[in-house]
Amino acid sequence: MTETPHKFQAEVSKLLDIVAHSLYSHKEIFLRELISNASDACDRLRYAALTQADLMADGADLTVTITPDKKARTLTIADSGIGMNQGDLIENLGTIARSGTAEFMTRLSGDAKKDVSLIGQFGVGFYSAFMVADQVVVISRKAGESLGWRWSSDGRGEFTVDPHPGAARGACLILHLKEGEDEFLEPHRLRHIVTTYSDHIAIPVVLKDGDKRETLNAASALWTRSKSDITPEQYKEFYHHVGHAFDDPWLTLHYRAEGAIEYTGLLFIPTVKPFDLFHPDRKNHVKLYVKRVFIADDGAGLLPPYLRFLKGVVDSADLPLNISREMLQHNPVLAKIRSGLVKRILSELAKKAQEAPEDYLAFWANFGAVLKEGLYEDAEKKDEILELCRFAATGHDRPISLAQYVAGMREGQTAIYTITGDSAEAALRSPQLEGFKARGLAVLLLTDPIDEFWVRAIGVYKDKPFKAVTEAGADLDSLARTDQAESEKPDAERDRKIVDLVRVMKEALGDSVKDVRRSERLTESPVCLVADEGEMSLHLERLMRQHRQMATAIPRILEINPGHPLIAKLAERAREDGAATNLADTCLLLLDQARLIEGETLPDPAAFARRLNALMLTLG
Repeated sequence: MTETPHKFQAEVSKLLDIVAHSLYSHKEIFLRELISNASDACDRLRYAALTQADLMADGADLTVTITPDKKARTLTIADSGIGMNQGDLIENLGTIARSGTAEFMTRLSGDAKKDVSLIGQFGVGFYSAFMVADQVVVISRKAGESLGWRWSSDGRGEFTVDPHPGAARGACLILHLKEGEDEFLEPHRLRHIVTTYSDHIAIPVVLKDGDKRETLNAASALWTRSKSDITPEQYKEFYHHVGHAFDDPWLTLHYRAEGAIEYTGLLFIPTVKPFDLFHPDRKNHVKLYVKRVFIADDGAGLLPPYLRFLKGVVDSADLPLNISREMLQHNPVLAKIRSGLVKRILSELAKKAQEAPEDYLAFWANFGAVLKEGLYEDAEKKDEILELCRFAATGHDRPISLAQYVAGMREGQTAIYTITGDSAEAALRSPQLEGFKARGLAVLLLTDPIDEFWVRAIGVYKDKPFKAVTEAGADLDSLARTDQAESEKPDAERDRKIVDLVRVMKEALGDSVKDVRRSERLTESPVCLVADEGEMSLHLERLMRQHRQMATAIPRILEINPGHPLIAKLAERAREDGAATNLADTCLLLLDQARLIEGETLPDPAAFARRLNALMLTLG
């Protein structure tokens, strides 16, 4: 028979190279991954057979069978699950067709040791076989089809897929072991691996040794057992299985809800942030079971998008077994389960934040930006979520809660001050903070895109309104500065000169700005740009222009610092004849300087360079 060669997708080839040489610290994990995949295949067949009973026509027995052959030096892992046809084999075993692939590949550094955790969370279960095998053969027939197929590869760039008549339903993986990997042909070694890593698998895992057949696992759903009968190690291995994860769970939540609606939840929060957490195609990773029968593996409406970082299972006794995924979306029982799950998860997070605040900050660093989406999306739970939020703030060396912020407010302070930016470092460089720092006023540093939306949607916290520093200049008039610079006396003559300068700058800048005014917020910088009250923030405007949702920039207010030497010198010249013309280039340079500080793109870089060159010539 002539075999048809196919090339692995470039991403697969790169993964294979790293997986085969350095992914796992313990090679035996490959067996856990292959058994987990086989179990999933059996679950999928059982679900499909609910509406297509003929898929089980050739046998309803769902098992995973492990067969070592010392003479042939092969290890076979076979399942009687859903199986694959030619297209499935090419797509599932030769390409990576999942959300976030491009981002994932760009984050690979090329350093195998550094890439291990990233590759682990991507999910490379099948490819782990190449750690111990130099040739892998997959013989599979899809349930409901008559023709089987044979996939084969040495993991070095190509694979073949050809017809294989007589194949049994399901998938049969034949691993031709490398030299030195004979331990995986020993029954006692295989028995130990299965009981250690796969005891929780609900499908029987059978060891076939000659004529003997031995079931190695408990073959009962872990979530149905009493918590007192489950060890931390068993919870961890179930997390690895159900979440296809390689880290340890940060939080494990196992409980049974009883009453009008009964269900069991076994949920985990990861320690490591998934690489595709913000990819638009990412789905929930909580599996739905009905009376221990697998129904769906993408959440099916079990959790809101802002809790998409959770992994685990939910098993209900109150949903019908034959319910379709479309019907699930509108099922009142599922809505009640969802409400109960959200309430319990937020309660557990609140407990963790109270009892282990340092540990909670690690969770917040990973998933806070996602959880904050609930402030905008879930009006019913926004108050609970707001208490869970932590924020970087000026004057604090670690993130704080809003309760901590309010407790530390200055006497006479009436608002919670915020500034948005691409990063905390960028926000801290903003001259808009100068007046707040001088008065000892803490400012929340909001650096996630969702911050632009939830702040406006919520508006207040405990009667304290949120107010952007760009809109809060007037607030500073009523609060005395805490630094020594406030000792200077009022200067009526200087104030008159500043009024003249403001008039000249307005004339010189024209429609480039909405207004020019003296600033109460600046203590060190000569100028800054601010939004008028009620206007879109500069940061949000920049984000929208980057995503082509706005074509032109909004003219902003330019504030000037009366105490800055440069502004004082310009104020002296503002009374000269023709000042608006003579100072035009200088005024435009100051406006461009303010734009650059805010991270804005200059509307005319060539003109900026010309003016700057002319200024430097005067210094010569």
